[in-house]
Amino acid sequence: MAAHPTPERLSLLLGLAVLMLATVPRFLAGGHETRLTLILIAVAVVVGVAFLHWRMLQREARRRLPRLLGGLGLSLLAGLAGMGLWHALFTDWISWQLLIAHGATLGLLLHALWLWWQAERA
Repeated sequence: MAAHPTPERLSLLLGLAVLMLATVPRFLAGGHETRLTLILIAVAVVVGVAFLHWRMLQREARRRLPRLLGGLGLSLLAGLAGMGLWHALFTDWISWQLLIAHGATLGLLLHALWLWWQAERA
């Protein structure tokens, strides 16, 4: 049984693509060309799946996307701020590349938890 496309799933797919792109500076700085190539291939696949998912959405579901993407953006900013605060308080300075990768990870997790919480309330 196939899952039906929803704007919530699409926002998570797009968040995953952003998260994967946030790791690119780490691989560039570290000289990890093979990992960079693999993550870029994976990003292309995720974006392709997201595009197909968007095409399968009903018109009314597409209308909910701007609000969900706004929530994703706020979650990513909150994740970046949260990781910045965490690293400022508990670790020595890390590179900005690692900070944005960790912040995007926390932000996507916050977005997923927010969507789950919203679904539980409905």
